[in-house]
Amino acid sequence: MIPYKSEPLTDFSVEANRQAYLEALKKVESQLGQEYPLIIGGERITTEQKITSYNPANKTEVVGVVSKASQELAEKAMQVAFSTFDTWKKVDPVIRAEVLFKAAAIVRRRKFELCAWLTKEAGKPWPQADGDIAEGIDFLEYYGRQMLELAKGKPVAENPGQINKYTYIPLGVGVVISPWNFPFAIMLGTTVAAAVTGNTVLLKPASTTPVIAYKFMEIMEEAGLPAGVVNYIPGSGAEVGDYLVDHPRTRFISFTGSRDVGLRINERASVLNEGQIWIKRVIAEMGGKDTIVVDDDADLELAAQSIVTSAFGFSGQKCSACSRAVIVGDQAYETVLNRVVELTNELVVGDPTNEETFVGPVNDGGAFKKISEYIEIGKGEGRLVAGGTVDDSKGFFINPTVFADVDPQARIMQEEIFGPVLALTKANNFDEAIDIANNTVYGLTGAVISNNRFNLEKARKDFHVGNLYFNRGCTAATVGYQPFGGFNMSGTDSKAGGPDYLTLHMQAKTVSESL
Repeated sequence: MIPYKSEPLTDFSVEANRQAYLEALKKVESQLGQEYPLIIGGERITTEQKITSYNPANKTEVVGVVSKASQELAEKAMQVAFSTFDTWKKVDPVIRAEVLFKAAAIVRRRKFELCAWLTKEAGKPWPQADGDIAEGIDFLEYYGRQMLELAKGKPVAENPGQINKYTYIPLGVGVVISPWNFPFAIMLGTTVAAAVTGNTVLLKPASTTPVIAYKFMEIMEEAGLPAGVVNYIPGSGAEVGDYLVDHPRTRFISFTGSRDVGLRINERASVLNEGQIWIKRVIAEMGGKDTIVVDDDADLELAAQSIVTSAFGFSGQKCSACSRAVIVGDQAYETVLNRVVELTNELVVGDPTNEETFVGPVNDGGAFKKISEYIEIGKGEGRLVAGGTVDDSKGFFINPTVFADVDPQARIMQEEIFGPVLALTKANNFDEAIDIANNTVYGLTGAVISNNRFNLEKARKDFHVGNLYFNRGCTAATVGYQPFGGFNMSGTDSKAGGPDYLTLHMQAKTVSESL
């Protein structure tokens, strides 16, 4: 087998790639507004209640209409998944991995089409959509290879006259509750991690991005995934999500989303329900309040570029986005601040179908309202130096916004906004900068821009985040290269795209034979 290597990103300066994206957009636009059923045990089920997916850049444009699962259908899906588990868990792990490799090949062939769906349904500009699909391919390739390794088990000591084996077996039925911000990559990664390890899955995608999840289901079917291994059940979190989290046959929940929802899921999962014979496992990634620290001897142009790219890529709607920057010293602060404002004002805001757009819309009306409110809070907590304006007349657009001179304890420095809002503050020295970077309840990503080796080594030990970067931005972790996941309120310390992530979906079994 070819060693794992991450999927290369598309070069849109190549005319053939530009044309392929434009053609894909035309194809997707011709398919907007179609209806999509649930998929339970391979059966397509249409319901009266629907979820309508809208284009956030053009809020009256319907991307698709998706059937909505009820508790009754969620129960049906659970029964199917539970019975399918008996056969799927016994399938050779090599065969399970080969399904993922086939799916990766299909995604590569359909890459531009899938990117176009992300542009329409999630409001992703071209490079952001491309990165999302590439990461999905990476998860398929990486987790397939990881399963081949885990299938061998682990070596343990043996005594004379005794054979000891240490192997991994799957857990059971998992509930995957996936987010809207990486509606292909994270949805796919959490689902196939559960499936390739021999579990069966109830997939409840985000309600604003259910169509791309349906496209994923089609891909997995084409790749040869048996019916019932993954069941597609979009629905209400309060109605379907809670029901499945509480269900006695749910063995684990894989969740990506907000801190509050993640904590609520963790709390509900801890309750022993009638008929339940295990402690449910929760795998959760719950967001961040991420900081780039700029040292006073740093490359200040690199610092400004890294801050702006990390803060405003995909409109700041990444749990890894830079929402805070701490700059050491008066001179460096003024230089970086001025350059950040210049770069921010150069960003193109608009419809993500246009190639030149860097900042597209935010997710929906709820996100627009929340971010707008935080901008108003920021006006009372800092000095507005860029952006601060919003427009939802056609789509949910918020101009990239920068606040300067913000107190480290201010709300916009402490609370996750999940939008294009950046707060800057000054530190007197590097130690103080690291203290400020650590003073949130989160611990997901961070970056340090510095040419001081001693300070970099201090940050390596003291900057308490799961993903720390030196002399680059704090977003764009690559599967297999920078396994992703954070500390504290950022989740359960799992590392997606890492060498031990699949084991979270399995349990170890020891068999000892006396000869």
